[in-house]
Amino acid sequence: QVQLVESGGGLVQPGGSLRLSCAASGSIFSITAMGWYRQAPGKERELVATITSGGRTKYADSLKGRFTISRDNGKNTMSLQMNSLKPEDTAVYYCNADIYTPVEQRLIDYWGQGTQVTVSS
Repeated sequence: QVQLVESGGGLVQPGGSLRLSCAASGSIFSITAMGWYRQAPGKERELVATITSGGRTKYADSLKGRFTISRDNGKNTMSLQMNSLKPEDTAVYYCNADIYTPVEQRLIDYWGQGTQVTVSS
């Protein structure tokens, strides 16, 4: 059984910073792409950033320069450093990963349960 667990969400004032973390655990052979997505109330889930196992990154255009995605392949973890936060960044942030497991012997798309980020004064 594979699990993705996010942590690091919370309440922050506009202009502040937060660092989200995601840890993958369970029977994992390898992880290819990982990413962060977010969903604000009344809106569809949207891409925040993705990162390949080789470290290649992709960001939503509106977030470039404020958010930084990183990962530690050895620990099966991923982080999202969020700076200069704005009220419109308020959302539930989800961790996503494409994981190859010995049991399934194929890539499966996994999601975490989400962590709430609220930007408000």
